[in-house]
Amino acid sequence: MKKILFILLFLAVSNTVYANGKILKSGFITKSASVKEGMNIDDPKNKIIIIYNHGQNTNDRAKKGECIWVNQIRNQASLIDEEINGKKIMVYNFCSNDFAGDMSVKKSWWKSKTPYEGKHKLDKRVEKNLELVEKFTNLGVPSKQIFISGHSCGGLLTLMFLSAHTEKVGGGISYMQACFGKLSTKYKVKKVGPEKAMSNFAKKYPGPAELRERQINNIKQSNNVPVLAFTHPKDKWEGLLSDWLEEVPGVKRIVISEDYTINGKSCVVKGDNWQENISARKNPGHEMNQGLCFQYYNPDILNFIKSKI
Repeated sequence: MKKILFILLFLAVSNTVYANGKILKSGFITKSASVKEGMNIDDPKNKIIIIYNHGQNTNDRAKKGECIWVNQIRNQASLIDEEINGKKIMVYNFCSNDFAGDMSVKKSWWKSKTPYEGKHKLDKRVEKNLELVEKFTNLGVPSKQIFISGHSCGGLLTLMFLSAHTEKVGGGISYMQACFGKLSTKYKVKKVGPEKAMSNFAKKYPGPAELRERQINNIKQSNNVPVLAFTHPKDKWEGLLSDWLEEVPGVKRIVISEDYTINGKSCVVKGDNWQENISARKNPGHEMNQGLCFQYYNPDILNFIKSKI
């Protein structure tokens, strides 16, 4: 009997998509900001699929069972069922945090003085996105109606994907791209400037600095990267280190206001049974896309998608 109960409990847990405000598995986001497992799509030729990629708590290691919090997908939910040229939007939350980069087994890789060897975790997440895109196209969704999007490391992933696989999808939407820590504030970019700040970063952590520069250069070398990129100057991660986006062919950048309001309205972040002003969070600039006022930019997102399908 105990064995049977254990098996039933295991099955219940393994099928859980949502627990205490955290989304645990991949699936389509609902308008109520939950996630429904599966890839069922009615009338796929008349759907627009946005694949949303979460950030990472670590640069290269695996984080089993971690995905995204419900407050981080509310604004994605606001795009669902919006119609463009007779085609309705669906948003797929893609959990891809449970595997690691090739050098993650070396606990000290962050302090490495040599270039990264093998595939970084973001490279592997790009590959997983490509596999997912192929699944959607096999289901009948036209490739130009599929869009990659993501926040933080997921935002950088979006830029990496579009620079390598432009022809596979319609475009991408990146929110506050960053994956190497609080570079903007830690290295005092506002005081010493981007060049000096990144020189100091490279002196302290030459391996990660080389990897970041290589990723950015690979993106910049692409002939066309059709991405709508949002940045905020007060983002502690890379808010003052995002001007390189202006050099990328095809990228349209939107710089969010200098403060923590949008169109004169303060931003509230909502969880399950709580809410707070975004200015009270540890890094409000990095999380502006989670404030409900960010829906002010929905028309920009919809117009961008319309221009690509």
